[in-house]
Amino acid sequence: MTGDAPVMAVMVPLAAQGHLNQLLHLSRLISARNIPVHYVGATVHNRQAKARIHGWDPLELANLHFHDFDIPPIPSPPPDPMAETKFPTHLIPSFQTATVHLRGPLTNLLRSLSSHARRIVVIHDSLMAFTVEDIDSIPNAESYNFHSVSAFTLAVYEVETKQTNANKNSIIKDLNVPSFDGCFTPEFWEFMELQYGVPIKYCGNLYNTCKAIEEPYLEILQSINHETRHWAIGPFNPVELGSPRHTHPCLEWLDQHETDSVVYVSFGTTTTLEDEQITEIAGGLEKSGQMFIWVLRDADKGDVFDGEVRRSELPEGFERRVSGRGLVVRDWAPQLEILSHPSIGGFVSHCGWNSCMESITMGVPIAAWPMHSDQPRNAVLMTELLRVGLLIRDWANRNELVMATTIENAVRKLMASEEGREMRKVADELATAVRRSVADGGVSRLEFDSFISHITRDN
Repeated sequence: MTGDAPVMAVMVPLAAQGHLNQLLHLSRLISARNIPVHYVGATVHNRQAKARIHGWDPLELANLHFHDFDIPPIPSPPPDPMAETKFPTHLIPSFQTATVHLRGPLTNLLRSLSSHARRIVVIHDSLMAFTVEDIDSIPNAESYNFHSVSAFTLAVYEVETKQTNANKNSIIKDLNVPSFDGCFTPEFWEFMELQYGVPIKYCGNLYNTCKAIEEPYLEILQSINHETRHWAIGPFNPVELGSPRHTHPCLEWLDQHETDSVVYVSFGTTTTLEDEQITEIAGGLEKSGQMFIWVLRDADKGDVFDGEVRRSELPEGFERRVSGRGLVVRDWAPQLEILSHPSIGGFVSHCGWNSCMESITMGVPIAAWPMHSDQPRNAVLMTELLRVGLLIRDWANRNELVMATTIENAVRKLMASEEGREMRKVADELATAVRRSVADGGVSRLEFDSFISHITRDN
């Protein structure tokens, strides 16, 4: 227990890497305003969040406190590379376990903290609404809904489902936006049903984005949900990195290469590829002639420290043939630090929102290859609207094998064409705008100041 404070913040993330990461980055920003922050999770998930954070060290912040709760064993089945839908259904049991069994411990913690603060500010992932429902019984607690996806994705969803006037004159109405077909599984929609009961003390929405990137779509969300406060306070991740916390071998490898000469290939922590597709990617990277770092690993399991991990086979002799030009990384890699390295000139990505924000922040254009969830819509934002990338595969063809020739051509276009150079220029300009947004007087800084003023108000 910490000492008394006027306001305390409590973070309640979903137990998936992209969600754990975003709320831990937000914890750093809030704690810098002299507000104690309490980060809540199962012991294994808090350990995961701390082990993988990059750009800063959470153990160095005196007013950031982790609450490691013991809950029933986290189900940790392996991912299925042959699944028809790429959504990580194998993680749903771990989501359900954490969501249900953290509710009681969280409520007890909030009641304990409530006697030591004028106000308890609970910031919960939108997919953890069930876990925080009991805060209505705590007089000085209030909740804020954190959306882990882009404002564009949310705006499209709101327009589609609510059929408001925004649908008639919206700037998104003429876009070819992919449907949710193939994005989720029935198990996910069942999990979503748990989250329908939003607490009565729901006070607003937080977004890991900024008006420099998504102002038109934030305006749509405000117009549709005009009775709710909205704060776009991203990027949450640091925009300037000091010395790496851990010197990963891939960073030393990058030091040996010229500016903008290496393409980074990674499909995030929730994607598992079948062997046949891995063979085609290897062939495309080899034939492209470009330098690359390829993070080749299966999707996370519910417990990322659970030993057994499938090791995908590469074509015989591949790593020998690309030695010096390509590096295959089999473990988790510090993505933010990789993207910030001067030698990185492009990113073959699944377009998870974490990856999009980190890529935008560091001025790296994307070759978009969405796999599931919000990723197909994020790919539209990156390629058609922000114009900081190209599309490798259209979502309508998601069930087809992407051939080596397609990958080769996309990588060459991104890294060694006039079109690719123009994308890098646009990405660099957008990165500059985003960095300005978090500086003194910038739009994200002003939004964050507004949020801090709101949660520290006297009444």
